[in-house]
Amino acid sequence: MKGKVRIHLVDSCYQLHSLSQYEFVHPVQRALERAGSSCRICHYTTVDEESLEGCDKVVLCGTALKDNAYLDHLDRYRWLEKMARPVLGICAGMQVIAALFGGEIITRPEPAIGLERIDVNRPSSLLGPCREIEVYHLHSHDVSLPDEFLSLAGGDEAPEAFSHRSQPIWGLMFHPEVRNRWILERFANL
Repeated sequence: MKGKVRIHLVDSCYQLHSLSQYEFVHPVQRALERAGSSCRICHYTTVDEESLEGCDKVVLCGTALKDNAYLDHLDRYRWLEKMARPVLGICAGMQVIAALFGGEIITRPEPAIGLERIDVNRPSSLLGPCREIEVYHLHSHDVSLPDEFLSLAGGDEAPEAFSHRSQPIWGLMFHPEVRNRWILERFANL
């Protein structure tokens, strides 16, 4: 019998055990556990290659709208550059992935908050076929598309979702734990 998929959730909130963990990490954990995975939560300040041993996949969770402390500590995520396991970055997590792989983090003139319809413009194992979906935004930064990545939704200038061309790395600018939990289930089952 196949064992549970073990997923390491990286909390990128400003401090260990912050209240933001209940809004941005625990809902991801609940969705993945309902999909049959087991999850372990670690703060980004404590993650390294050794702490990731025994996990099958990694999710970089989002943060609160004005919580940008992780941007001052991108070096704490360097382990991602050598990661061979599937990785999903949600909002702040997508920003981290973009920055580490040569993209830019771009401050928006106004925060993006609420439901919006976006176009999935490239079929993928994570988002499925091309179509329009409704997503929930809560972010004050966009990213540029790194060279080795493909836009899955939105445009190349401000992708809503992307994937690495050859590695199992995906990013979402929106929050699937709020709307579209099926995306988290698909990631767990990839």
